[in-house]
Amino acid sequence: MASIWQYANPLKFMRTTEAVLPYVSAAAAICLATGLIWGFFFTPDDFRQGSTVKIFYIHVPSAMMAINIWVMMLVTSLVWIIRRHHVSALAARAAAPIGAVMTLIALFTGAVWGQPMWGTWWAWDPRLTSFLILFLFYLGYMALWAAIEDDDTAADLTSVLCLVGSVFALLSRYAVNFWNQGLHQGASLSLDKEENVADVFWYPALVAIAGFVLLFIALVIVRTNTEIRARRARALLARERMN
Repeated sequence: MASIWQYANPLKFMRTTEAVLPYVSAAAAICLATGLIWGFFFTPDDFRQGSTVKIFYIHVPSAMMAINIWVMMLVTSLVWIIRRHHVSALAARAAAPIGAVMTLIALFTGAVWGQPMWGTWWAWDPRLTSFLILFLFYLGYMALWAAIEDDDTAADLTSVLCLVGSVFALLSRYAVNFWNQGLHQGASLSLDKEENVADVFWYPALVAIAGFVLLFIALVIVRTNTEIRARRARALLARERMN
């Protein structure tokens, strides 16, 4: 565990992440290109959903990332609350806009997918509603960071908000298990072969999901390092004003 906490040092974190960033970025580009091209152009149409099913390769990875990015923010916020490591708080801040975009993509592609399947662009389905609330929590989280000048105070308050919002992240993931009603289908990717999609769709989806995960890692590295530099610049400016 001691080796993990050494990356709480901003300089150590930046040196390490900037060294691995080119490799992560290249892997993300390869996985995204492979998964999306494979899924969109080299898989058959579904016998019920036709070519509309191809939205699956964007909708499912973005929805998974929307939830898991909030979970990552929860973990880093807890690290801030317990250990007071600034890198963890800044990583949570850096991840929030990425998570908001992923949630928005999931909502949009879900509407495009749902319209021909359900006959409506939107329904107050448990999972859809919890996803919309999760998106609003992302916006609130970013607004709270922007509204407070003191970084430590902002980190404290946004960490509390992150804890509250985690309820809706869990609901977004498990809503269809909690409530039987609703239009949204069950899990498309699972360890249960009876629920899982056919292998012809499953394999390119896994590659696309890997691409989304790697893309998030690359983006959060860039944004976290930018946040660290911005915090150091604000600290220097504050010190000059005092002098």
